[in-house]
Amino acid sequence: MKETVKQISVEEFLSLTATNSSMFVIDVRTAAEAGSEYLDGCINIPLHELTLAKLQSAMVGKVAEQETIFLLCGSGRRAQSAADQLVGALSNPLLVVEGGINAIKQSGVCLTKGAGSVISLERQVRIAAGAFVLTGVLLGAFLHPVFVGLSAFVGAGLIFAGVTDTCGMAMALARMPWNRTA
Repeated sequence: MKETVKQISVEEFLSLTATNSSMFVIDVRTAAEAGSEYLDGCINIPLHELTLAKLQSAMVGKVAEQETIFLLCGSGRRAQSAADQLVGALSNPLLVVEGGINAIKQSGVCLTKGAGSVISLERQVRIAAGAFVLTGVLLGAFLHPVFVGLSAFVGAGLIFAGVTDTCGMAMALARMPWNRTA
């Protein structure tokens, strides 16, 4: 039987951070997203780079065995994916912060602004998907009807992403140069 990963509300998480400054929080957003604005004290390991070895290396001297590891992203989805990837591989309990950075901002907490100004990965996916669909429709209308297949391909990809909770476009965009730090 697969272990389930628990979630923690933003209110509970913020209450814990107020009383415990040594919490181990992993931010799984892209390096550029985390560089744009971040919660102080988080360690950034982007989801597409997250491995057990990389996490264990980051944990050395910072987190004790059986101490809780908190996972954070923009909205909670990537943190949940990270938790699903790590569950059972660590002796440490994993907690996903519900709503992620967006919920933390909505609760009124001021985040530290970095030098970057990258838009979130979720917005990048919506922009790219919309651009591909529009391009397919326009090329299909003005050049050749076969180009409508591009729009159909993107639509099928979005359905697949919704059903499996895995987005190939997001994984590809996360590796783009603008989503990396120098």
